[in-house]
Amino acid sequence: MKPQDVVVLLKKLTPQGRGMLGKDIASSLQISASEVSEALERCRIAGLVDESKKDVRKLALMEFLVSGLKYAFPVEAGRMIRGVPTASSASPMKELLNNNNELYVWPSKTGNARGQAVTPLYPTVPNAVAQDSELYQLLVLVDSLRLGRAREAGVARQKLEEIFNRA
Repeated sequence: MKPQDVVVLLKKLTPQGRGMLGKDIASSLQISASEVSEALERCRIAGLVDESKKDVRKLALMEFLVSGLKYAFPVEAGRMIRGVPTASSASPMKELLNNNNELYVWPSKTGNARGQAVTPLYPTVPNAVAQDSELYQLLVLVDSLRLGRAREAGVARQKLEEIFNRA
């Protein structure tokens, strides 16, 4: 597995991403079509998508996100920088936690916030989420899991389960 595999799967779960062809997913995520194809093949082997690579196995993905993501793709908050808010600093987490003590951001020149740097799962994430608010919401929740704090992770898990049940 590679970090962009998670981004591709989350994109496929968004209303905008359902039924998208690989080349369209690639365009929306600003990655190559071959990277999307390779990501889907790795996810098929891991059991995160069906054999046709069209349907995400939501229960398997949820298990991976909750139990394995912070170990497979760990992250530590870094130095103060300008960027796009993530984790507990962005919706829906900031409304659910009412925690204004720490601000986390994906480094980005076009970002409108200043906070501790959190490396996104893929370098193009800050640009890709500007076009897809549902993907942004999912990645914010995933970063809350990656940072590994118990309270935030519990809230993120519950919210992800709600979203996956609707998808």
